[in-house]
Amino acid sequence: MEQIFNQLSESLFSELNNGENLILSFDGEKSQFIRFNHAKVRQTGLVDDADLGLKFISNNRSVHGGFTVSGNFDIDIARGKSEIIRMRLEAQEIPEDPFVVFPKNAGSSHEIKLANSLPFENAIDALLPAMSGMDFVGIWANGNMFRGNANNLGQKHWFETESFSLDYSLVTPEHQMVKGSFAGNDWNQGEYESYVKRSRGKLSLMERKPVKIDTGKYRTWFESAAVSDFLGMFSWNGISEASLRQGCSGFGRMRHDDIRLSPKFSVIEDFSPGFCPKFNSNGEVSTEKLSLIENGELKNTLVSSRSAKEYGVESNNAESGEYLRSPYMASGNLNQNNVIGEIGKGLYLSNIHYLNWSDNAGGRITGLTRYACFWVENGEIVAPIETMRFDDSFYNFFGERLLEVEDKSSVNPEVETYGGRSLGATTCPGILVDDFSLTL
Repeated sequence: MEQIFNQLSESLFSELNNGENLILSFDGEKSQFIRFNHAKVRQTGLVDDADLGLKFISNNRSVHGGFTVSGNFDIDIARGKSEIIRMRLEAQEIPEDPFVVFPKNAGSSHEIKLANSLPFENAIDALLPAMSGMDFVGIWANGNMFRGNANNLGQKHWFETESFSLDYSLVTPEHQMVKGSFAGNDWNQGEYESYVKRSRGKLSLMERKPVKIDTGKYRTWFESAAVSDFLGMFSWNGISEASLRQGCSGFGRMRHDDIRLSPKFSVIEDFSPGFCPKFNSNGEVSTEKLSLIENGELKNTLVSSRSAKEYGVESNNAESGEYLRSPYMASGNLNQNNVIGEIGKGLYLSNIHYLNWSDNAGGRITGLTRYACFWVENGEIVAPIETMRFDDSFYNFFGERLLEVEDKSSVNPEVETYGGRSLGATTCPGILVDDFSLTL
């Protein structure tokens, strides 16, 4: 893959005229996919795929293009040349961009993360036994992923990693579900079997008759997966500098009114685990760690080079969309074994779903309880709850209502495979909240 990228880069850069710039982005994978239903293999296959994205810059105008890489050099270089011709003509027709970001040569990088992965030929035998006796539905994805970036000024980045993920649901005869996502780099059979066993334990609780609870405020425990979904909302009109400047960010109160979250809440952008490359689509490299919220105080936002140019601030080389790529939330002191007792009477939410802003400026998020969500009473899980809608502000559940934070963080990987496997992960603990609003 890297050799293909290098050959295409060298040839396409030679097609440029004076005053033209070109940034190339490479996105590829060699993966195994297995689809399970009723704990049986329903579909399996191998994917060897790559795409090349082109960003052409000329006369303060930028145009984008791209194509699927075939692996045949003659075919691919012809496609690339055709794209350059098209973009060159298009750049003559569009208006100038006052905030166009030009490429630089700030140095190259090369990172390959090796792993002791599960061999493709062993996957079915390793995965199936733990699923026996359950209605197990899921997707297994395993293999290498590649990212590359190069520009005509000589800068070149290459990132390669090997990882796996099993994104699944366990289903009762009454169609109640428990969701799990087992993922990592180095395969450990014992850890996999223990993870599925814990999900099986939740499934036995889901077989109890669901209880309907009233709307209102409840003491609530959110598992790491649910916290990860909340943090994911920060990438959408949240921690972005452009969103703040445009008045559509939920963090406006923190910047303009000095409102703070709980001192127990800290989030950084952390590239040190290697879940994704530090370089962005412009080839700019982020620092390994960037503090965003420190003990409840907003320290930094994500600032792209374009926003830096438009608003006169310093860039921290965020992606153009200014979204989180590898967030890490600091852990606390609450041990998982003590969670049920600390809830006493209230909710245990493993997962949440269908999140959206209900009041962006106020930081209010709405969504649904989903999968293994339970009613707790007298320090014991009573039964699963019927699906409920919630509507509450992160200024509450990450702020004054945050009671305790779990003493360990879990990795919640990106498992989307639409158009290709995604890189990145959110590492965070669970949280205990004094009250949380269920509204419907």
